[in-house]
Amino acid sequence: MKMGLRERLFLSHLVVMLVGVASLVSISKISSPRLFVLHLERLENRGFDLINIRTELVTGFELAWQRSTIWSVLVGTTAAGGLSYWVSRRIMRRLTEMEQITQKFAAGQMDARLPMSDIAELNGLGASFNRMAASLEGVEARRREVIGDMTHELRTPLTVVRGYLEELADGEIEASPEIYRRLAKETRRLERLVNDLQELSKAEAGYLPINIQRVNLRPLLESLVEKFTDQLLEDGPVLVLECPSVLPPVLADIDRTEQVLVNLLGNAVRYTNEGSITIRAGTDASQLWIAVIDTGIGIAPENLPHVFERFWRADQSRDRHSGGTGIGLTISRRLIELQGGQIQVESVLGVGSTFRFFLPLA
Repeated sequence: MKMGLRERLFLSHLVVMLVGVASLVSISKISSPRLFVLHLERLENRGFDLINIRTELVTGFELAWQRSTIWSVLVGTTAAGGLSYWVSRRIMRRLTEMEQITQKFAAGQMDARLPMSDIAELNGLGASFNRMAASLEGVEARRREVIGDMTHELRTPLTVVRGYLEELADGEIEASPEIYRRLAKETRRLERLVNDLQELSKAEAGYLPINIQRVNLRPLLESLVEKFTDQLLEDGPVLVLECPSVLPPVLADIDRTEQVLVNLLGNAVRYTNEGSITIRAGTDASQLWIAVIDTGIGIAPENLPHVFERFWRADQSRDRHSGGTGIGLTISRRLIELQGGQIQVESVLGVGSTFRFFLPLA
């Protein structure tokens, strides 16, 4: 039968104690009589007449030493054994608590946490477990949110498609090009949502291929301005490019950077009815920054921390009509991070928004 940790701790304490007592007794047994005899000889040299009683003195000393040693061993063993048992029990109580908490956590009680301990090592272990538990609890909460949001997003187009198909099957409406266009539109929404979810999953797992190269982003900015200018209505916002004629090269993936810019510009066009949309670029220390500035509806201060979260929308109803999935900014942030940069947002409600990202210079 294998011994538990408590028995092992108690036995190890007893073994250490017995080794210490045995060493003390052995050394005392060898050295004490000899030292006592030397002490008697020094007394005789100083004039004391001990020659007739030396044997009795040595015998009495050895008898007293033996008795005191026996009592010392008994008392010391009892005290050390009791202390060893108390220490072992104290350690095991903390470890038992840890085992119970980890079992609760494994059973799905994600808020289970280890109590603080006055034993430094166990306290450090408990703190590490609590940090891990908090992180996993956050991951689980985000997973549930994603599943709930994804279900909600899929339900709308599926409901529309099912409604049209049932009405067509029952003969309640006649098939027409307009009905087929609506079905195709909802199907494209589903396809776009699935693609965005797959892209987001790969980005967060670090599986998206990132081809970092030394690139010049000025031609990309010019081509995007030309592309989006053709999409703007005559009474809509004006697209402007403000950046030096020569930009320093950066270390980036040109395709992924274009994906980010297309997403930012698409959002700016979607939420800006008039005024201007400006693409501005410049350098800051060892980074190149690119900003997309619009004069659209803006974002409320309490919503700014949620801009890059999955399925978040500044305007729920409007974005649903325009077909957005609410994942684009989340993907954009991850793409910039994978290229060694960062992205940030500033906005004033009713005035406009500024999305700025940074990329390292080559």
